[in-house]
Amino acid sequence: MASLQIRPRVGIAQWVSYAFAAYMILVLIQFFGFNENWRWDVVFSYLFSQVVMNGLLNTIYLTVLTTVLGLILGVITAWCRMSNLVVLRTFALGYIWIMRAMPPLVMLLVVFFFGALVPTLSIGIPFGPSIAEVPTNDVISRFSAAVIGLAIYLGAYSAEIFRGGVMALHSGQFEACKSLGIPPFRAYQKILGPQLIRVITPSMANEVITIFKSTSLVSVIGYAELLTTVQTIYARNFETIPLLMVAVIWYLVLTSIAMVGQSKLEKRFGRGFARKNLGRPKALKAGLGKGEK
Repeated sequence: MASLQIRPRVGIAQWVSYAFAAYMILVLIQFFGFNENWRWDVVFSYLFSQVVMNGLLNTIYLTVLTTVLGLILGVITAWCRMSNLVVLRTFALGYIWIMRAMPPLVMLLVVFFFGALVPTLSIGIPFGPSIAEVPTNDVISRFSAAVIGLAIYLGAYSAEIFRGGVMALHSGQFEACKSLGIPPFRAYQKILGPQLIRVITPSMANEVITIFKSTSLVSVIGYAELLTTVQTIYARNFETIPLLMVAVIWYLVLTSIAMVGQSKLEKRFGRGFARKNLGRPKALKAGLGKGEK
């Protein structure tokens, strides 16, 4: 008898949830599988077409470059935010404050039309002579405006995530590294960094996925990413829903890949911290077994 496993009783709430799940599955099958208005033949005819693949590659390229620049900017901003210098803290706080108040679409438009505000980018002394000048419109193209705008937006939010991760670490670890004479860079590389990554991975992965979806906003400035590509196609053939489904499918695929990467990072840096449901201790089970005998 001691080896028999005790299973929880299946109550009426469980059966109701099972019935509801079965009902929803049938509804979804009817909605997606037997609704001819989805035009799945059109969806699959464009899913791997060359023009859609080009838009998808532009989206991936834009996301990767934006993420790299945004995270670098976030690290610098977080360092300034925690600096002992009041000037650096003030600038970092002002940057974060402005970015939190500004929607990403507005940021993209401001960067794209920055040439109307500053026709020439120059390096020199304020109110004095310039050492070098270049027309703003020669620097800010559709692609560079998309990268700069989204990277500036990501930098502010990632800075707070980095700062929150550092604050989550116990202060005694910083003091121990300092007392052992370990340089700050070495301390973050070997001791503090892995713990920091474990703490910030869920939030940072969420921000990266958000930026990936925000690449669809660059359609307003005419950059040909995935959404702009499908919009151009359905503007000609009027197959709006099927072409939008093409974009949704690829967004789902890339988001799923990002979530898999997040899971791998959490497992890699969460070893020794994972919570496991161990159930009853073996000693208690053994005691119960002896009592039953």
